[in-house]
Amino acid sequence: MVQRVAIIGAGSSGLVSIKCCLDEGLEPTCFEQSHDIGGLWRFTEAGRICVYRSVITNTSKEMMCFSDFPFPEDFPNYMNHSRLLEYFRMYAKHFSLLSYIHFKTTVHSVRKRPDFSTTGQWDVVTETDGTVESAVFDAVMVCSGHYAEPHLPLDSFPGIENRFRGQYLHSWEYKDSASFQGKRVLVLGVGNSGGDIAVEISRVAAQVFLSTRSGTWVISRISDHGFPFDMMLTTRFHNCLENFLPSALMRWLRLKNPNLSLIVNDELPSCILSGTVVVKPNVEEFMESSAVFEDGTVEENIDMVVFATGYTFSFPFLEESVRNNCRSKYTLYKYIFPPPLEKPTLAVLGLIALTGSIMAGTEVQARWVTRVFKGLNQLPPASRLMAEVAKKQQHLIKQGLSNKESKIKTSYIGYMDEIASCVGVKPNVLLLFLKDPKLALEVFFGPCTPCQYRLAGPGKWVGARNTILTQWHRAVKPLRTRVINDSSNHSLVFHWLTILGLPPSELVLYWTWNLCYSRISVAFIDSPLCQYGQP
Repeated sequence: MVQRVAIIGAGSSGLVSIKCCLDEGLEPTCFEQSHDIGGLWRFTEAGRICVYRSVITNTSKEMMCFSDFPFPEDFPNYMNHSRLLEYFRMYAKHFSLLSYIHFKTTVHSVRKRPDFSTTGQWDVVTETDGTVESAVFDAVMVCSGHYAEPHLPLDSFPGIENRFRGQYLHSWEYKDSASFQGKRVLVLGVGNSGGDIAVEISRVAAQVFLSTRSGTWVISRISDHGFPFDMMLTTRFHNCLENFLPSALMRWLRLKNPNLSLIVNDELPSCILSGTVVVKPNVEEFMESSAVFEDGTVEENIDMVVFATGYTFSFPFLEESVRNNCRSKYTLYKYIFPPPLEKPTLAVLGLIALTGSIMAGTEVQARWVTRVFKGLNQLPPASRLMAEVAKKQQHLIKQGLSNKESKIKTSYIGYMDEIASCVGVKPNVLLLFLKDPKLALEVFFGPCTPCQYRLAGPGKWVGARNTILTQWHRAVKPLRTRVINDSSNHSLVFHWLTILGLPPSELVLYWTWNLCYSRISVAFIDSPLCQYGQP
């Protein structure tokens, strides 16, 4: 029987894992390599992978909160790293989590015990201030995240190492724009980090170039009426539209733009329009002080190159046989459990890419994992787990996406509902319409906030209903500096027409929103030309 659980990492995934263990009566011990909580979101000047100084969340507070601990109403809708870290500290204090964390402790190895097939136990070796210790745990939750190692594809850019005389660095080394004053800078990669860094550097640099292989949709954090875009976008209503549209139409839309990504950036379109950021195609090669692009154009006098090329994850502490089964999220059952294990006592959390909040996704993962450990939920036989994993991998191969795993995002509502069904906490919307129509309207047509998964079932929270019904109030609260006579109602009924008009995830149905209503600021950037519009 599982009782003692080792948790590796005290970032957002580690904190919620501790809390979920306590909810199920398990005994968590969390090992954190640094001296504090927060993981990636704890900004430091240098020495570890973390966010840059000016970073702002791409997900709003209502969509990314832990499901039974909403953000304070006066917190801004989108936060910088210090405000988010403050929230983590509030969460840890409220649920008394800090006493379960061993700081400045490195996990060196996690290995099956000789009797693993019977007990499912693990030997965990750690080091604290030079002292090495070994302990036996009944289960392990790996919460070290997927930003473990910078991905620096130097081989893909001939000349960057042996010809180019300027400076190059990975985006994890970027902290602020001070060292880019007056420089001509090339940013490689147009993900969220690449877009943010290009915009920030453009304020002080002589010129910024942004290189992209395939183009991307750029959306604003702000929707009509000033509400957060993701609150208007991520609804069960839109999810139903996406799921029930004819498959032939969906295939046509996806084939038309099969590889487009989506980033959130409020300023990038303006920077491109004003010329402070110039979009370029992929780099073919680097010369001594210039970059040659695939369209034949050349940009001279490049001083600095920033690789915003993402990260790779690794779990060097896992024994090789287990590590091989964790080499990709697609080798894990439901992106969590390594399928060949004789006992399901090891789980990888947060190794997901969703169209919505990863924090919310990780929490529902932790709720399921701890119930599996406890024996309250059962996994299918190992043969069935491996068959499902193999099916997903074959699907990627057929779509030609097997080498683009890191760019593929899973539907937020689809995945949340899938794992919530395993836990027994997926909201029954039809039943809600019969029992509580007011709540049902918000659940179906309003934002699919994490609190929806606390309305019923294991871990039900008495405050969930009121939290959902007041979510628009909390979104507006930090924006109101004075009281005025306002006859509008910020419930779902007031937002009905607006919600009808917004697209499902990844804008595959953006034409639907065009026909219905919206005027949300959207730009599509491609190279060498840029096309702009407000669908």
